[in-house]
Amino acid sequence: MEEEPQPGHSGGAEAVTNLQPNSSISIAYHPLFGPHDDLLLLELDEKLLPDILHHKVTVRGEPNEDAVLCTHSTTYALKFVGNSNSVFLIPPSDLSLSNSNDEKNESANAYVLKVAPGNMELVEVAPRLGKLKSLLIENPYRSDEDCMEDMEEVEREKVGLYRWEDLVDRIQASDEELRAELKALSAVEINGYWRIVDEKYLDIVLSMVLHNSVLNGWSLNSLKEDKILGVLETDGFSRRIALHCLEVYGNKLVVEVGEGSCVWGLDERRVCVHFAKFVLKEGKMKMERFLELWMQRIPFGMCAKFEMLEGEVLVEKLGVETWIRAFSVSSLPLTPAERFAALFRERQKWEGKDLQPYIRDLRVPGLSSEGLLLKYTRRTQPTMDVEPIFSAR
Repeated sequence: MEEEPQPGHSGGAEAVTNLQPNSSISIAYHPLFGPHDDLLLLELDEKLLPDILHHKVTVRGEPNEDAVLCTHSTTYALKFVGNSNSVFLIPPSDLSLSNSNDEKNESANAYVLKVAPGNMELVEVAPRLGKLKSLLIENPYRSDEDCMEDMEEVEREKVGLYRWEDLVDRIQASDEELRAELKALSAVEINGYWRIVDEKYLDIVLSMVLHNSVLNGWSLNSLKEDKILGVLETDGFSRRIALHCLEVYGNKLVVEVGEGSCVWGLDERRVCVHFAKFVLKEGKMKMERFLELWMQRIPFGMCAKFEMLEGEVLVEKLGVETWIRAFSVSSLPLTPAERFAALFRERQKWEGKDLQPYIRDLRVPGLSSEGLLLKYTRRTQPTMDVEPIFSAR
């Protein structure tokens, strides 16, 4: 038999949370009962509770976008899930109710403020970074002189350049994911604004690094930061852009504490890919011609290998001739559906070995590369010694 309601309960949520097994409690409408559209239930994993309670999450999205919730490192879609049962929201104790003379509420122990039709759920999703590149290429960094003009324009118009807080407002991604994509795009913060450096200008800076290395007898595997920056600054380049060039094409090897400088080594693959892309700006060309021009641009001491160009070029057989053209994974959309659509617009069928470099960077929580292929492609089952062929699903 159920126990009778205990007298003296506060009428708030405590009356429910302290309810003993096999007990019952009476409920009534709260005087402020209503739809209360500003109140939503959120169901979440216990591991996220500390972030929620310590205000370490943000909800991001523009008015025309579905909102996402971001922790420091992860992005979650907010999904509303309807509930077929009645879910009552009961606020904490309200002393004014316990003193009420309203006969309707005298025997009630809990007061319902709202009936919730459902709750919000969090589903981990890939960050929505597609807009980032389009924002940054609105105003690429072309030279120090142009930068000064940009700053004056910004002060007048407040458009075209973006600070960190501007990107956070526009991009649906966690801070960690946003910074990772800025790095992938080789973006650099200049005077408080995040910029992509124009390829032609960056080529000039890299060429000056290589030229001065030859003049001064510096090893490309042991470049002292202070010397490189000092020489390039004398040549008219800002120290920030000179350092950015090292960050894009090199790796920091040693920090020499005594001298207060770092030692950098140029990355062979990144440098060779840079010059290959520059050669292919002329358009599609025969393989022999490309290799000849590419090798002419490779710095002395570096060894260029065609395997370095995986995910950067497409090779086609036209009769007995082999042609090559630029087709970089960095130019493709970041969302899987759009990525596969773009790939199959380029080619109706792909061999597995050619397709992999263009999808391995896709990150979808809970879905592997094999899962992506199953979802977006049809596979031609070959014999064991033949590469599989994929076409659009």
